[in-house]
Amino acid sequence: MSPRFLIPLIAGVALAGSLHAEDGKRRGVVELFTSQGCSSCPPADAAFRKLVNQGDVIALAYHIDYWNYLGWADTLSSKENTERQYGYARTMGRSNVYTPQVIVNGRGHLAGADLNGINSRIDSYSSEGNGLTVPISAAMRGDELEINIGAGQGKANVVMVYFDKEKTINVEKGENSGKKISYLHSVTNVETVGMWDGKATSLTLPASVLQRPQLEGCAILLQTATADGDPAAILGATVVMAGKNI
Repeated sequence: MSPRFLIPLIAGVALAGSLHAEDGKRRGVVELFTSQGCSSCPPADAAFRKLVNQGDVIALAYHIDYWNYLGWADTLSSKENTERQYGYARTMGRSNVYTPQVIVNGRGHLAGADLNGINSRIDSYSSEGNGLTVPISAAMRGDELEINIGAGQGKANVVMVYFDKEKTINVEKGENSGKKISYLHSVTNVETVGMWDGKATSLTLPASVLQRPQLEGCAILLQTATADGDPAAILGATVVMAGKNI
């Protein structure tokens, strides 16, 4: 599957309840672009679940909307997720996109069901110095979220990616009609909250910005962008989990 669309990033958002940063160093960031209406996506969704369960990567699933015309409108999809995927395509010099597609560390793409390939790509990026090289930590301090970013090279945006822990969907029409599929870490919103210029930086977000009862998780990405504002290499990342079902 491979249609056409465009435009980058997203907006709006917040955090809630009792939040905690997940422990452990992450090997990389894996972004899956998937759809409930794509017959080739369930194997990738299953591989993505294994990635989440590995616990050593930050795994985010973006449900796109360009297959909604096939008879089933993906209940988790958004045009912003589609725009993010096309932003990556432009960054990588591609004229189109496909599902299921995985982007690793904002640097390269491969088929979403190729679990071994995804893990190998993460390892090769790490060995080449293209892994998560800039340390990031996040913690609640009273009614504020404090984000600490280490020193490094270049400039990047501080990007918050909000996601649901798990959603189970009964697909009633389209290519996956009759299937009951559980989706992990489906992205609900993305917001740029700050900038980093290579120096060690602390960023404090007030509770009034962060509180949202339904929030379950938030990835904090230190992500570069092209001159046109399209998403590019991810230099560092962490995760904050919140709310119910954690």
